[in-house]
Amino acid sequence: MKILLTGANGYIGMRLLPLLLEQEHEVICAVRDSKRLSVSSKIREKIQIVEIDFLTEPKTSKLPKDLDAAYYLIHSMTSSTSDFDEKEELSAKNFNKYLAKTNCEQVIYLSGIVNEENLSKHLSSRKKVEDTLYQGTFNLTVLRAAIIVGSGSSSFEIIRDLCEKLPIMITPKWVKTRCQPIAIRNVLQYLSGVLGNEKCYNESFDIGGPDILSYKQMMLLYAKVRELSLTIIDVPVMTPKVSSYWLYFVTSTSYKLALNLVDSMRIEVISKDTRLQKMLQVKPINYMDAIRLAFEKIEQNQVVSSWKDSMVSGRFRKDLNHYIKVPEYGCLKDRQTIKLENPEQALENIWSIGGKRGWYYANTLWKIRGFMDKVAGGVGLRRGRTHDNELYEGDSLDFWRVLLADKEEKRLLLFAEMKVPGEAWLDWEIDDNNVLHQTATFRPRGLWGRLYWFSMLAFHYFIFGGMIRNIARYKPKEENY
Repeated sequence: MKILLTGANGYIGMRLLPLLLEQEHEVICAVRDSKRLSVSSKIREKIQIVEIDFLTEPKTSKLPKDLDAAYYLIHSMTSSTSDFDEKEELSAKNFNKYLAKTNCEQVIYLSGIVNEENLSKHLSSRKKVEDTLYQGTFNLTVLRAAIIVGSGSSSFEIIRDLCEKLPIMITPKWVKTRCQPIAIRNVLQYLSGVLGNEKCYNESFDIGGPDILSYKQMMLLYAKVRELSLTIIDVPVMTPKVSSYWLYFVTSTSYKLALNLVDSMRIEVISKDTRLQKMLQVKPINYMDAIRLAFEKIEQNQVVSSWKDSMVSGRFRKDLNHYIKVPEYGCLKDRQTIKLENPEQALENIWSIGGKRGWYYANTLWKIRGFMDKVAGGVGLRRGRTHDNELYEGDSLDFWRVLLADKEEKRLLLFAEMKVPGEAWLDWEIDDNNVLHQTATFRPRGLWGRLYWFSMLAFHYFIFGGMIRNIARYKPKEENY
């Protein structure tokens, strides 16, 4: 089948793509920026990529007319706390217009469970998108899920952050709200199982795991699987806003996502429909086993995708191409060079920077800078990185964003998403003479930008000098990977 995959560089899309290719489908990936699709060159050779912004009215048809099916995996919850619902409805309307010019027979939409009358803004938006897609010229199949448990999912990573970092928690009353978590493996089984299945045309199905748990129970069971000591004390005095700030500072989530999540956590999301499970004969994975499966991937460094790599997890919304040419004029720079004895190892060290490995020098100062960024409303260091030693354009890397990751050319270029009065780049390149060039570039904004750079000058000299020296000579222990 010829399939359109929207949200191809999202958490679900990145996992669904290789599955569709294994099933020998022809896949067209719709993304805003083709350079941000974090897939290997082997996968790129097998797919077609079209650049479409579904927030923009379609002017020309960019999609092949002979489409058989499409997956609608677009959402905007992390991009705004006020108008994300309007953006989601607009995206769905424009999607319908694009698809009207094709012969697409089926669209599959992954939504949220909406069995309560009093819905959160997030769940109301999901239902509105569903209603909008039903107006399309195709047959719609809707899968409604609650929390998805898998390595890299926002819900799983938030629970992981909380339980791993806080042995004692004072929590708001929403921790008593019940939900029905589902393993990512089951979600993918449902997404692929309904494809081309005429019994699923113009139908909406709830999908869920076998366990109905409160958020408190989910955290306690996580701690049990991980053999952690955890005490949870819930109090009725924490407002949604306070709860959102609590999630923001303790976990790697953005404030916008935290606010929308807290708003949704007051609503029970429990499946009332098992028709699809019986139809497709899917065996539900229980919550504790889903956690164990997630950690198998984490421990084997096989996390396919993470919500943190989405652009909305960061500070900037512009096309990455806007920043990829590092400016020369009106900028302040720190340039360092060093002759390499082992350029291959140095290149691997560059590709492993950040996350668990750290920044090779003065890691405590990097952590302090990350904390200061969090306090200022930035992303901080807690986003980490999805893979320990692989990087792709568009990936998040602590409080940086990968602009260029070209191992053949031996160059890595990062752009800062931390809160700074200007714009900052960090660039490594190994030349033909095995000399490593490290360049930090800062384009200040106004007087405060220049004052910021010069106030940090001594730290820059100290940190960047130590960093390049350690990149050149660092040798990881075998057990690191």
